[in-house]
Amino acid sequence: MRAQDIMTASVITATPDMTIHEAATLLVENHIGSMPVVDENGQVVGIVGERDLLHRVENSTCHRKRQWWLELLLSSPRAQAARYLKEHGRVVGDVMCEEVISISEDMPLQQIADLMERRRLDSVPVLKSGTLIGNLSRSNLIRALARIAPVVELVSRDDASLREEIVRTMHGQSWGLPKNCVRVKDGVAHLCGVIESVEEKRAIRVAAESVPGVKRVEYHLEYPNVIPAL
Repeated sequence: MRAQDIMTASVITATPDMTIHEAATLLVENHIGSMPVVDENGQVVGIVGERDLLHRVENSTCHRKRQWWLELLLSSPRAQAARYLKEHGRVVGDVMCEEVISISEDMPLQQIADLMERRRLDSVPVLKSGTLIGNLSRSNLIRALARIAPVVELVSRDDASLREEIVRTMHGQSWGLPKNCVRVKDGVAHLCGVIESVEEKRAIRVAAESVPGVKRVEYHLEYPNVIPAL
């Protein structure tokens, strides 16, 4: 599946001269967290969302004097002016994020999910030849995930190949088990070794369960013995 298969084609947009109140109303009424900002030519010039509007909420509800060390961090006139705009701007063009990260209509879902996770994006506009044709949010990705049926491998695999695949899946991970700690009998994976956290145990379980053909996972994992101080 690609962006064009799951995107929202009917895009709610803002304009740079739209008031903060109008933008907030659009977000609330349409149950969205952010939206593209387009100019008079229909070109995407920014993104405005809940995070941008929160600056105004903070400014209107809290009038404490900024701490001196924060003033030092924002000592340059440019930085202070940018912060002032975020806190006091009355229109979308003053508070929006001008760094627009967009995707193409044929970008695969895996790449989209990776991009949104790395850049901490709530949504991304979908462009075709520079023209806005849709918007894709985290909720679009979740709905797509819910529609995708898990692939079940029906071909049986022998215990030796299952063992090799489990070891390969964990290879390179700091929590991964060595080959001598993995045993497979009649499709059941037996995992032994020493772990230091519940998270490691869960990661090991997921790695083994993700191998097609593994029927069940049984643990023989132990926590290290702690010798009390004298």
